[in-house]
Amino acid sequence: MEGNWKLAPEELVPEAGLVRDGGLATIGSGNHFVEIQRVEQVENRALAHAWGIKEGQIAFMIHSGSRNVGKYIGGIWRDRAKTAWEKGVKYPNSHIFPLSVHSHPQLVTQYLQAEATAANYGFVNRLLLAELLRLRLREVYGDVEAPLVYDLPHNITLQEGAGWVTRKGACPSYEGQPVIIPGSMGTPSYLVVGKGNSAFCSSASHGAGRVLSRFELTRKGASQSEEALGLTGVDCITLREERCIEEAPAAYKPIQPVIDVQVQADMVGVVAKLSPVLTFKG
Repeated sequence: MEGNWKLAPEELVPEAGLVRDGGLATIGSGNHFVEIQRVEQVENRALAHAWGIKEGQIAFMIHSGSRNVGKYIGGIWRDRAKTAWEKGVKYPNSHIFPLSVHSHPQLVTQYLQAEATAANYGFVNRLLLAELLRLRLREVYGDVEAPLVYDLPHNITLQEGAGWVTRKGACPSYEGQPVIIPGSMGTPSYLVVGKGNSAFCSSASHGAGRVLSRFELTRKGASQSEEALGLTGVDCITLREERCIEEAPAAYKPIQPVIDVQVQADMVGVVAKLSPVLTFKG
């Protein structure tokens, strides 16, 4: 995307020398993951064939983003938008300060460049995570193929027509485009095709969505059994054991109704169902 590397955190743009970035090629926190999956069922065989998808295949899905670059850019621009707010006008109750192309065109342009810079970092981060996994798989299985099916950005602002669409908790779902909708680490994920439905700004959900917050689940989780948390039979690798509780299947809505309602609304069509084999959490 058309970013501006000078808008990245200062430690990543030194005057000279190597950049040693501890955040690059890492999963991150929140609901981010790397998951090895099995293609359980193909529903649209023509598209699946075109995209190189077959039943019984092993696939991997990577959900990660711009790490500290996005956090830094978000904080900087929240403060800049607040500073640019018209003096004497009451702050919005949400404390979200919009920038207008009419009153602050230069700030809007710079913000979009900064967000694109974070998105570019996210693309590279996922690429390197994928390559690390490819290297490990080849150590075990030899020269295996692992081509990219699609890299789908979410939580992003994209220019569409004369304006922009900002998607939060959603992703683009243009006509004919692959769309990835993850479930929890105990339920299937779906590869679907976009329908470009203008009633929904050509969008789809980018996951099942939480039903319990991390705080609620951490507080209650210690007293719940693995069965109650939905962790029975789930293989999760993490450096922080509490992450398995925070991200347990019980924290998420059932994926099937989430998919069904989007199919019924003509937002997406199902191409393939993928079941989890092994999940890595940050």
